Amino acid sequence: MTKFHFPVGYHKFHPTKIIDFQLNRWYSLGYARFEDMVEAGKRINSLEDWKGEMIRQAEKALEEGRTMNGAFHYRAAEFFVSPSDPDKLTLYEKFIELFYHRVFAEDKIERVLVPYEKGYLPAMRVPSNIEETKDTIVIHGGFDSFIEEFYSMACYFADLGYEVILFEGPGQGGALKKYGLPLTHEWEKPAKAVLDHFDLKSVTWIGISMGGWLCFRAAAFEPRIKRVIASSIAFDYMQIPPEPVAKLAKLFFRFPKMMNYMAEVKAKASDQNKWGIYNLMHITKKDNPFDASMAMIQLNEENLHSELVKQDVLILTGAKDHFIPLKMHHKQVKALNNAKSITERIFTKEDQGHNHCQVGNFGLALDVISKWVQEKLLFS
Repeated sequence: MTKFHFPVGYHKFHPTKIIDFQLNRWYSLGYARFEDMVEAGKRINSLEDWKGEMIRQAEKALEEGRTMNGAFHYRAAEFFVSPSDPDKLTLYEKFIELFYHRVFAEDKIERVLVPYEKGYLPAMRVPSNIEETKDTIVIHGGFDSFIEEFYSMACYFADLGYEVILFEGPGQGGALKKYGLPLTHEWEKPAKAVLDHFDLKSVTWIGISMGGWLCFRAAAFEPRIKRVIASSIAFDYMQIPPEPVAKLAKLFFRFPKMMNYMAEVKAKASDQNKWGIYNLMHITKKDNPFDASMAMIQLNEENLHSELVKQDVLILTGAKDHFIPLKMHHKQVKALNNAKSITERIFTKEDQGHNHCQVGNFGLALDVISKWVQEKLLFS
């Protein structure tokens, strides 16, 4: 089993937040070198430069025999590529090929396709690294994440004696790219498919990023989830912006044509907006911004059903998360009024885990999770 190092520190790699976060992301998860992220940050002026620079970093790493760095630089390159660009699928396939057949070819990874609707959910099973397995931990991300991104996390828990199952739900990774499954807010459906397929009766469930919303939806309707952990809390995507902005957005929802027009104007004005709008259309499989947004706002307070969550809950939040404001953490905690227990951890700048999903000190987040799970298993 591969051993990973989780460096401490959220660094200023780039002046643009969204680019800076992505460079920190791959470094913090243990997949990239500090000096490569510094170099990339200096060479990238805008999102237009991103793909070319990260491909250059990938090729350089492979030439130097650094296959893990090379593989994850291809993943990084894919992240900001437009869904209409044929390189998006090519980069994904390069990453997957390197990941399974070169970088981690000797690791004990079981690749599984879980039947779901008219397609499959790609999953990965990582066995416990010790003789006696303590428990099963199930992990998924959010938005357009890949299970391979969380492999360092899986290895960490496997070394502690846990069986780990990672899966991609509708709208994510191969479930979207290979089987055309769009994002759904009804996450209990893919959760049931995974639990049934692996014949799991009692699990610890971890949702990351948008997965912090999806995991509570799954837990609300799936009693086989006994412990639920959310890294990043959205609660209700329409409540994230300031109230005046949210009210204006709701007004636009009454005028689909106007909303589509405004979205196109925003896309032309900013590469970042263009990426966000077209990627949302991609993962929801909608052909216009209005319909994509309507799918996205299903991730709301009412559909979450926090009142049905009766499990032990751990919530990890970055105090300075640049995607999701701290107010959402407090809204979510208040709404979990029937949970068996709630443990909160708000990471500060002093922790270096203050940003989205504790990028900057991912190792600390893993330590907090492992101690909490051990405690809950001990007294369950």
